[in-house]
Amino acid sequence: GALQKKGHSTRTLSPEEAERLAKDQVLVSVFKQLKLEKDAQKNWDLFYKRNSTNFFKDRHWTTREFQELKACREAADQKLTILEAGCGVGNCLFPLLEEDLHIFAYACDFSPRAVEYVKQNPLYSMERCKVFQCDLTKDDLLEHIPADSVDVVTLIFVLSAIHPDKMHLVLKNIYKVLKPGKCVLFRDYGLYDHAMLRFKSGSKLGENFYVRQDGTRSYFFTEEFLSQLFRAEGYEQVVNEYVQRETVNRKEDLCVPRVFLQSKFRKP
Repeated sequence: GALQKKGHSTRTLSPEEAERLAKDQVLVSVFKQLKLEKDAQKNWDLFYKRNSTNFFKDRHWTTREFQELKACREAADQKLTILEAGCGVGNCLFPLLEEDLHIFAYACDFSPRAVEYVKQNPLYSMERCKVFQCDLTKDDLLEHIPADSVDVVTLIFVLSAIHPDKMHLVLKNIYKVLKPGKCVLFRDYGLYDHAMLRFKSGSKLGENFYVRQDGTRSYFFTEEFLSQLFRAEGYEQVVNEYVQRETVNRKEDLCVPRVFLQSKFRKP
């Protein structure tokens, strides 16, 4: 089972967890950090080569959590244009296209291999979807998408994989294609999520920023950091809160604390 609560306070650490995080202050060397940045695309490509389309579950919760996809329509059959920034192999994209026949989706990913998997999916149709490879920190989205033409941008478990110094570039890029008055829907790892507490010593790149064994990286967001990031690029905050889930494995008597940040930011 899972208990879920939303709010503005961070998860309270146990004394053992707090001590472990306080002790883990040694950062990965600058040389290795530069190499990880240089190899970021290669490491994600290898991730998809190893896991093909099997790693992430299809995300059928998106329309439930983000009523925005229904709320921003004036009529039930109104066509919506969405951008899924960082689409991976389409775990969010294809459930959405199946559930909502009045959506046209742009979708892009950093990994050329992930983009190929999307194109090979039997549900992929060029009438309903345009997918392309893109480094959101430097490739201009306007080369693929008209300015001010997108009703909703989804940014789901994407920003955390990008170096914190470059996150603002992604938000700047997305801003150009989003229609005024429309929103970015955001969900990603929150501070003190179970995944953050599982990193072994020697994985830390910076504050709340870690590297996995496969070379992919993950940042864990605070509500304040995310708010400042979006507002600095001209967005207005609509919702920004932690979602805390206690996933309980009763058989093994284990409690896994998941923490996500779920947010909505509007282009004025």
